[in-house]
Amino acid sequence: MIDQLKIYACDENLRVSLQERLLAHDVSTFSATSLRRAAVTLLIVEDSQGEASIILTRRPKTLRQHSGQYALPGGKLEDSENAIQAALRETHEEVGVELDESSVLGVMDDYQTRSGFCITPVVVWSGPNTLLKPDPNEVALVFHIPFWDLASPDIPQLQDSVDSSHPVLSAPLQTVGHEVYAPTAAIMYQFREIAIFGRSTRVAHFDQPNFARK
Repeated sequence: MIDQLKIYACDENLRVSLQERLLAHDVSTFSATSLRRAAVTLLIVEDSQGEASIILTRRPKTLRQHSGQYALPGGKLEDSENAIQAALRETHEEVGVELDESSVLGVMDDYQTRSGFCITPVVVWSGPNTLLKPDPNEVALVFHIPFWDLASPDIPQLQDSVDSSHPVLSAPLQTVGHEVYAPTAAIMYQFREIAIFGRSTRVAHFDQPNFARK
């Protein structure tokens, strides 16, 4: 167990600490116009135990793309949207939490997927007393991933890629009882490194498993 439990209370001290560490990170971006732009939200809320956590969802098996996969709230940018606007909109549409730009703590590195997307992760603070209202058309299950779970020394796990020299990154999460893979796991790992531990860590080079490339 990590010995920094004091930082996991979902309070103002944590919010300030996370924001300071995120703002200190030199964000890496992709400018390639051939990539489709998307955004995901690392939504920070208080779980039922009173601890800071981020929201992870599992997509319904009825969806055309990425059905049944674990995912952070998010999706494609609409016309004239930036990443922050898209992340906030998708958070409202998927899990029913409506927030404005004042809730944004920062952004992290763009992550280019094998399916041609450039994902911008946006870290958003909702805090205690957050009521989730997931849309069943987009979300089958919702998980609160506490910071202590993200902080596990078992994360990350690295496996050989079938067609790349870069390893596939995954995160075994006790709360889920399952292993989550990049890109979601890579983004969660970078959040843990930058915002929780204050370590400026890059993850864009980590590969994805075959099932996440479609």
